[in-house]
Amino acid sequence: MKESHKQALAQGRKEGQIVRAYLEALELQRPKRGRKRSPESISRRLSSIKEELKGASGVDRLLLVQERKDLQSELDLLSRPFDIAQKEQEFIKVARAYGERKGLTWSAWREVGVPPSVLTKAGIRR
Repeated sequence: MKESHKQALAQGRKEGQIVRAYLEALELQRPKRGRKRSPESISRRLSSIKEELKGASGVDRLLLVQERKDLQSELDLLSRPFDIAQKEQEFIKVARAYGERKGLTWSAWREVGVPPSVLTKAGIRR
């Protein structure tokens, strides 16, 4: 394999990672249905699960353990600072080349949630 081919493959992998990270960040920011949970409400529920586990057995115990794990993950996610701006800037740099190589249209980008202003900055046209 020629060195230029290896470099092209590496560049494609890097661009794919940047696009994937940005799309995942968009998904995390997308509003969810229902009432938003606060760190305090999650902590209260974790405390009540701890008490419920003392008397639980079988399937109830299993379900409570899974709920506890899910809530702890959600609490960790809420406590981490989240800044999409850097991912957006990286995305803008690579999106056009990536999209052209993969045959992606404006409407496909829009359907997965990429804002029109970001597509315009990336040089992707309708």
